[in-house]
Amino acid sequence: MKIAEGGISWIITFFIVTILSITISYFLSGISRYIMIIISALMLMISFLLLIFFRDPIRKTGSGIVAVADGFIREITYENDKDLGNCVKISTFMNIHNVHVNRMPITGEISKITHHNGSHLPAFKKESERNERVEILVKTDIGIIKIIQIAGTIARRIVPYIKIGDTVKKGEKIGIIRLGSRVDIYLPKKKIKKLTIKLKDKIKAGEDTIAKIND
Repeated sequence: MKIAEGGISWIITFFIVTILSITISYFLSGISRYIMIIISALMLMISFLLLIFFRDPIRKTGSGIVAVADGFIREITYENDKDLGNCVKISTFMNIHNVHVNRMPITGEISKITHHNGSHLPAFKKESERNERVEILVKTDIGIIKIIQIAGTIARRIVPYIKIGDTVKKGEKIGIIRLGSRVDIYLPKKKIKKLTIKLKDKIKAGEDTIAKIND
């Protein structure tokens, strides 16, 4: 199983702590030993959960504009954005069990990456738009699109795989949000032929089509 970039250090750390806890338990007795065994079991469980969380499966790239993140569609709105003008915003919520590697929805050049400090409210709340986030602007054949990776209550780190000036193909990885959160994508309304998703749909990053482009 392939592990996502940015996840190896977490997994190794917890496995080392697990081994140390098991080793220490052998030198203890009585209630202290039982407590350490419980701690060891907890650390081992967390280690395996991290293996699942940081998995990075191979994906076959879909047609049209593809999903940025795994999860379910929590919101679809039409807005007047300062960077795009009239646009459609599609918000995807990621649970702890989803793959958390985010992918490029359409081929383009990274023109701007902005990190905003903020709070860590639950990502499904409206107020989470004030959370810590990374805002990415991309120049594409349909104009500027915007991707916003938003940290949540547990997620404390957004790890980008890209930099300004990179040309990233559709379906390629752009980063990971550690331990669950949300990703919003803004698309220019006039360039979208139709959306192929609806609220509560489950989607996979890079694989599932979320919109078709005007010819």
